[in-house]
Amino acid sequence: MGLTATTLLFVSIFISWWIVGGSVALPPNVTVPALLVLGDSIVDTGNNNNLKLTLVKCNFSPYGQDLNGGVATGRFTNSKTPGDLLVTEFGIKELLPAYLDPNLQSKDLLTGVSFASGGTGYDPQTSTLMDVISMEDQLKMLKEYIEKLKSIVGEDKTSYIINNSVFLMVASSNDLAITYFTAGLRRFQYDVPSYADFLVSKCSNIIKELYDLGARRVAVFGAPPIGCLPVQRTLAGGLSRKCVDEDNDAAKLYNTKLSSELDFLSKTLSQSNVAYIDIYNPLFDIIQNPQTYGFHTVDKGCCGTGDVETVFLCNKYSKTCPEHAKFLFWDSIHPTEAGYKILVDRVVRENIHKILGGG
Repeated sequence: MGLTATTLLFVSIFISWWIVGGSVALPPNVTVPALLVLGDSIVDTGNNNNLKLTLVKCNFSPYGQDLNGGVATGRFTNSKTPGDLLVTEFGIKELLPAYLDPNLQSKDLLTGVSFASGGTGYDPQTSTLMDVISMEDQLKMLKEYIEKLKSIVGEDKTSYIINNSVFLMVASSNDLAITYFTAGLRRFQYDVPSYADFLVSKCSNIIKELYDLGARRVAVFGAPPIGCLPVQRTLAGGLSRKCVDEDNDAAKLYNTKLSSELDFLSKTLSQSNVAYIDIYNPLFDIIQNPQTYGFHTVDKGCCGTGDVETVFLCNKYSKTCPEHAKFLFWDSIHPTEAGYKILVDRVVRENIHKILGGG
């Protein structure tokens, strides 16, 4: 590889650190050249925008209302996603672009992209049901990305980026909340424990594929308390719209199984850090103690009535709450940036050494 490509890589990383500034103290002698994300709408930064068949889109108002002048980018929130917040935390850059963004430039690839697709899950039936990009196809996109990297910086520097980047995986909510409970597509085939095993197996297989591609730092979000999502409260929480215990219990069981499997993988995949990231308990704590975190509404979204509005039901005709930062949820499924900031700050600081090593 020529000097120009080498210089391009390290100058890009240096400039990003100088402009953005790392918010979290990295372990000694540890760098994070890029963040690479696979998953669902929590971390989709615009990949669904040009999908022709799916209804799972948000490239319209009021989504993105508080980001870059209020122009919707395909992020399922009012501003930044966890992926955006993490690249800032790692001092890499300000926003994490979507891999399918038509305006994506070669230099953007060096510091990371999101392959995520809103509505997807580990269960192949979930992406089929929602007409979105499956996790398997996201892996294909990642492989394509790696080949593009090689053409830009060569084999050696591509290996360096893949080996040292953080891979973030965020899925399972749609599998549990939609495919299993709401649509009931898997209920005749699996009980909750066996379906959790099925999802964990799918997740594990993806991690092994990432490892074979050179990934050594993999962080996996567990399932949130899906029974406390505003839409689930509305659909199954009764007249009082309580959190749905059955849904939450399924999420907790899945998380227990996932945590155990990730611990096993971290021990058996040589020189790897495979970290389970607990999202359930931090989010549930916010829901139980909203005022402690500066929120006054945690059972409704900011968009429309807040009971059911999400994707196309949350649109330019929907009014939004006057104080976005006081609502935990933007629509009936997805948190506001204010909610994400609290979660990301907590999980990064509690898991940084587990994700990166060096501590």
